[in-house]
Amino acid sequence: MENYHVHQKQLSTICEIEITYHPDFIISDCPKADSSEDLYAILREHWNLNQIALREEFKIILLSTNLRILGISSIASGGMSTVSIDSKLIFSTALLANARGIILAHNHPSGNLIPSQSDINITKKIKDGAKLLDIEVFDHIILTKDNGYYSFADDGIL
Repeated sequence: MENYHVHQKQLSTICEIEITYHPDFIISDCPKADSSEDLYAILREHWNLNQIALREEFKIILLSTNLRILGISSIASGGMSTVSIDSKLIFSTALLANARGIILAHNHPSGNLIPSQSDINITKKIKDGAKLLDIEVFDHIILTKDNGYYSFADDGIL
């Protein structure tokens, strides 16, 4: 059996990982979204409305412990009817932002506001994973260009 030894030279090639958090804003100055209507308005301001009817995108709103909006992060961009979501990216973004909670959001280029089974499944998957990290998923908003929005929380399926 071979003897495995880590040589001093090999140890020096191992990277040290350090995580820091330096918000450049005062959290109490951040807006607070009190309703799905507020969230929809904020999302529309941060969505490329020239692309909303062309391709699906998935974003998250990051929330502080006082439910103030820390920021919005683009997670994925897809095609006309699907977007592939990497939940690890959602969770790493939320953890790095020190977020207490998140709002999921994506658009339907078709204009259809009814969540697909895939939308329901990914929401459940992300909600279950977030629970393990003490992060709460407060809502999942589906946006369209002209037909308004759909809120999972308002409809009671979150």
